[in-house]
Amino acid sequence: MTQIDFDLSTVLDALQSDESGDLVRQMVGFLYQALIDAEASEVIQAGRHERTLARTTQRNGTRPRVLSTKGGDVDLKIPKLRKGSFFPSVLERRRRIDQALYAVVMEAYVHGVSTRKVDDLVQALGVDAGISKSEVSRICEQLDEEMDAFRERPLSHLAFPYLLCDATYVKARVGGRVVSRAVVVATGVSIEGTREVLGVAVGDSEDAAFWTQFLQSLRQRGLQGVQLVISDSHLGLTSAIAKVFPGASWQRCRVHFMRNVLVKVPKHHQQMVAAMIRTIFAQPDAEHVERQLKEVAATTHSKFLRVEAMLLDAAEDITAFRHFPVAHWQKIWSTNSLERLNAEIKRRTHVVGIFPNDAAGLRLITAVCVEDHDEWTVSERRYLSKESMDLLKNEVLEPATKAIGKIK
Repeated sequence: MTQIDFDLSTVLDALQSDESGDLVRQMVGFLYQALIDAEASEVIQAGRHERTLARTTQRNGTRPRVLSTKGGDVDLKIPKLRKGSFFPSVLERRRRIDQALYAVVMEAYVHGVSTRKVDDLVQALGVDAGISKSEVSRICEQLDEEMDAFRERPLSHLAFPYLLCDATYVKARVGGRVVSRAVVVATGVSIEGTREVLGVAVGDSEDAAFWTQFLQSLRQRGLQGVQLVISDSHLGLTSAIAKVFPGASWQRCRVHFMRNVLVKVPKHHQQMVAAMIRTIFAQPDAEHVERQLKEVAATTHSKFLRVEAMLLDAAEDITAFRHFPVAHWQKIWSTNSLERLNAEIKRRTHVVGIFPNDAAGLRLITAVCVEDHDEWTVSERRYLSKESMDLLKNEVLEPATKAIGKIK
């Protein structure tokens, strides 16, 4: 093997006198080149210009390679061989920057930093050539295995009586066109009162087939004990819930319902109508909730017939929460907790603008969900108290089959 000798005291003096940091880059380059040349000599069984009986081939010039490190861009020369090929093990094929910078690029991308700013960041770290959009995407593909494992993990470790589902939209290229893609996220509240992100998917639309496939994937991964599904009135979702979770009730998000109602009300009356509807959710028990809804509907009869009709048509859906412990009501009558996650997804995806494909969008969105999931996992505070969740345990162990009374 090639022997490399140099005076350490000379190197130390040079480091102490160097203020530009260029000597560090030169030393990094020297070290990489020395390792490459030594490995090539090992493969050839002879050093440069050395003649031995064990020699297997000969050098045939070099090819240039630029490696970006935290010390700056390093110009390397990879030996070419007359017979066979050689690529040093200290480098990786198709990799232009080192592992530390890879980690920086992935972390910046996941946290919603634009590609242009990632380029600026990489240059600030000493990579003069910067980094292209395509290379950022290629680097972040390494996240796929980890994100796939998260989306496909088993869910049978706990029962989840409360399931929250919602959808948002991103732009992506499909078949050469930029189209709107539905991103659906499901979170669950376990029987222990903890929260988890259970599923993430990207699809063509929010039709029944898409929702059914998504919910069935949760069941196939072991999701059990679902008693209440909370969501907006997404197209096809209610039929998918009935098909996949036949023993579960559906709670229509009160916030989304309120928005739908106020669209039908003149602007100068919206505040009054909203205040009346809120009184339905300010009652102490299920009986008073039912009574108040009827009274509010009757009050709106003379001036707001469409509001009355919407209240009566959705009466059971917007008050399904009343069949569950009062201590849970504020957490299960809307998808507010999931809306906050969706808002973060929108913030992170906004800087990307248009994803090149579904896989790129799903990668980033899953990474955002993993962050919230991990925070919930390590949090010392439960989403719902364990004591209040104990009230549901018997029903979770034996899925509810009792008939739930409807408001008439």
